[in-house]
Amino acid sequence: MKLHSLLSPLLRQSLAALSAIALAFSASAETKWDMPTPYPVSNFHTENIQQFAADVDAATGGRLKITVHANGALYKANEIKRAVQGGQAQIGEIIISGASNEDPLFALDTIPFLASSYPQARALWQASRAKIEERFARQGLKVLFSVPWPPQGIYSKVALNSSADLKGVKIRSYSPTVARMIELMGAQPVTVQAAELTQALTTGVVSANITSASTGYDSKSWEQLGYYFDVQAWLPKNVVIVNQKQFDSLDKATRDALLKAGAAAELRGWKTSEEKTLWYVEQLKKNNMKVLPASADLHKDLVAVGDRMTKEWLEQAGADGQQVYDAYRKAIKK
Repeated sequence: MKLHSLLSPLLRQSLAALSAIALAFSASAETKWDMPTPYPVSNFHTENIQQFAADVDAATGGRLKITVHANGALYKANEIKRAVQGGQAQIGEIIISGASNEDPLFALDTIPFLASSYPQARALWQASRAKIEERFARQGLKVLFSVPWPPQGIYSKVALNSSADLKGVKIRSYSPTVARMIELMGAQPVTVQAAELTQALTTGVVSANITSASTGYDSKSWEQLGYYFDVQAWLPKNVVIVNQKQFDSLDKATRDALLKAGAAAELRGWKTSEEKTLWYVEQLKKNNMKVLPASADLHKDLVAVGDRMTKEWLEQAGADGQQVYDAYRKAIKK
């Protein structure tokens, strides 16, 4: 009896310790990530990312839960990349060209008329993806997937016959490359993030805008601007990036599930972007916005700007840029 009396408390302590370890392991088995995005909940990029997060949750049996913070609620668009790099957020969505001051390769998909259709945009992504992923990897970031915006057009208060009609006009810019294009058109670039566009138009911070029909719809641009010129200048892309250390800390099954969900999100996102482009344009028309193609003179002016920017980009991007450009040109000629 004395031996039994001695062992019982020890046994109970051991069981209690094992129980605590099991509970701790159970808690640590569920990983929670925050994912800031710059766009409204109703935007197709955000909807695609919500589905991606749900797919990850389902595929991992709840071991990895991603909370999506839309519309710049957690971090503003220009803060997201740094937040993911620093580990304040584990995963996030950014527009690639927003980082073009860091490396010319990040500017590639916003060179006017280099790739102005979905097939061309796909070919450009295929030609540049490895180099772009390499650049992000140097910064401790892993690219999961990319999704393009619809082709970019020009929103204006007045009819535009040529770029001369934009001289001195304050135009919203969302990246250094777009700002350069606006400068070459003789206009004045003003950096405004998507979440702040409606207010910027309402208060007169900008009086014109270069963006997609999607962003024009989200920001109800028809309330301040009367014209949308569907010039289809380029298709900028967003990427979803992950902090590499956070990714590496996951077990293999969870990493594989994350990569698989990312691949599915890329396919779904490209398809949705293309399918919804016409729908967005129709919504602009339904809200009494005049949707017009570029005039011959405006198109000529914009193509000339694009040619100049292509030459400038090739000078800045060096051997890697030339390699990507040559691979892209070869792909679209097939």
